Amino acid sequence: MSATGGPLLALWSDDPASTDLLSFDAVAATVADVLLDAALDPVALGLSGPWGSGKTTVLGLVEQELEDRADEDRKVLVIRTEPWRYDPATGAKESLISEVLDALAAEIDVSTTTVEGAKETAKKLVRRLAKRVDWAKAIKLTAKTSLAFQLPSINDIVDLIKPADGGDGEEEQVRGLEAFRGEFKDLMASDALAHVQAVAVLVDDLDRCLPETVIESLEAIRLFLAVPKMSFVIAADEDRVADAIRTRFKDTGAAAEKGDVGEEPATLYLHKIVQTTIPLPTLSRFDTQAFLLLLQLQASLGGGQFSQVIEQCSTIRRDGGGLDDLAGIDGIDMSDQLAFASRLTPILYEKLHGNPRRIKRFLNDLRVRQTIVARRGITLDPAVVAKLMVLEVLLLEDFKRVLEWLAQGTMRTELSKLEVAAGRPVATMPEPAADDAPSGEQQTGPAKGKAAAKEPTPSVEGVGSDFSEALLRWAKLPPPLDDVDLAPYLHLAASFSGVTLLDSSLPERLRDIAANLLSTSKADRQAVGDADLNSLTLAEADDLLLHIGRTIRDQPTMQKTGVTAILRLARQKPDSVATAKRSLLMLPADDVAIGTPLLFTKHDHGDLFGVLRTWKGQVGSQSVKNAIDTQSRFSHSMSFGSV
Repeated sequence: MSATGGPLLALWSDDPASTDLLSFDAVAATVADVLLDAALDPVALGLSGPWGSGKTTVLGLVEQELEDRADEDRKVLVIRTEPWRYDPATGAKESLISEVLDALAAEIDVSTTTVEGAKETAKKLVRRLAKRVDWAKAIKLTAKTSLAFQLPSINDIVDLIKPADGGDGEEEQVRGLEAFRGEFKDLMASDALAHVQAVAVLVDDLDRCLPETVIESLEAIRLFLAVPKMSFVIAADEDRVADAIRTRFKDTGAAAEKGDVGEEPATLYLHKIVQTTIPLPTLSRFDTQAFLLLLQLQASLGGGQFSQVIEQCSTIRRDGGGLDDLAGIDGIDMSDQLAFASRLTPILYEKLHGNPRRIKRFLNDLRVRQTIVARRGITLDPAVVAKLMVLEVLLLEDFKRVLEWLAQGTMRTELSKLEVAAGRPVATMPEPAADDAPSGEQQTGPAKGKAAAKEPTPSVEGVGSDFSEALLRWAKLPPPLDDVDLAPYLHLAASFSGVTLLDSSLPERLRDIAANLLSTSKADRQAVGDADLNSLTLAEADDLLLHIGRTIRDQPTMQKTGVTAILRLARQKPDSVATAKRSLLMLPADDVAIGTPLLFTKHDHGDLFGVLRTWKGQVGSQSVKNAIDTQSRFSHSMSFGSV
């Protein structure tokens, strides 16, 4: 399910948003003001921001704003183009010019001009300009085919641009683009386009292009298309565009002198074409929280209700308030969505640098993971999965560290220490080290059972001193995790990350034995014969027992196979009974399953039955206590009634 109980899998599209969730309308309106300013004709604007910052969405808002301001007599013709999609064989410069000419030709066809012959005159100009572009394409074809030793003849090139009827005798006049600008200026001033007050070319994703495409696109704008009534918005990361220009200067050997204001040639070149650049703001902390809220509500609310929430968020943003100021909307409970947004906002704001696309990607990854977890039968609260995904996606080194805890069987201990260091109350103090584990005496006092969970654990000097600040901050995110079985999820996450969970403290030979003994496959467990166990030295047996003890403490799902393995080892290696007892006692009493006492038999050493004594004194479940009593009466002559 989703983080807020929605459908199992409903992802957010990575396509540009059609609804403004971030109040980018203020930027779009400013861009439209500049494009329609008669004092800035022609004009080229930069709309700068990193990938995923919302540039394409803003271009859509600019287009809508221009359409809203226009009328039939003062039309704004909007042309959307993406140079990274151009066919490299024809050249970016020629492709951009052709797109503009095609749009103008279509506009001329629908023109309602009453001036006699205006349409035909304009169409003739378009044809002449198109021939010039075709000639330039032919020259490029010459260069490309010559590399393959297939140089076309000059007649072949001329044929490429001749009309089907043999032409009108103007082939020689249209060769080259030198006269293009003057003729294009005449076209824009023609009577057939008198109703067009401006042509706005919205150039998207220029920062995705190769350097040659970047340069040619900018040259087309500056050298050929920058005539009155033409305006351009170039949406791209300005630094990446400058990098592409820098490549051109390097290739040509241009001197890297700086201008009067200390600008390098690449920046000077760009600013010669683009009069000013409007930076797209990254999301603030409030914007991040509002974006998380609105994304969750988008699929569940009707258009009218959703618009109300968007408008309220915009008002709060302008007034400098917080989402707590959201007014209630009849029939809508947003408490879960608000809580989810509040939990994730601090760390997503910092780690994803206010980037809308990265935030949506994180939420999509989260939804996919929650769905897989649910279908794998792993029962975790969605809020827990969200917290773990923050660790896995945004705090990679700390995530690897937690996986190491799992592999080494110290996760429960370390998570308890982490919770203490983060100022959270935990059920018990961190587990003692294996060598200092209790010897089976019954525990009494406030630490007994889970009743102690409500009492804050006092801080311990030195606890958490080796945790990173990021990990401590993560630990403070709700919900607490020290009492949650995270092992199934972490095993799944490790498999997705390609991480192999190995206890490096365990010798390689013992790892294979441990893996088989703890396997859910009967065949794997039977693969470890009595001879294999008898061949172990006392030290090896103790190492293996302690490893299994740590595993059943950290991974409750392995309790049955783990306890069975510990008892089997103790039966085969009597000298290891004390270590076996210590390993069993690593399992917290309140985690003891009702079937676990039934694994003990009358043949087990009396010290092992001391483990049952300890568990009975600590366990809160009456059913488990009854199971202990039943097994003790059946398997052993010891009476537990007075314990």
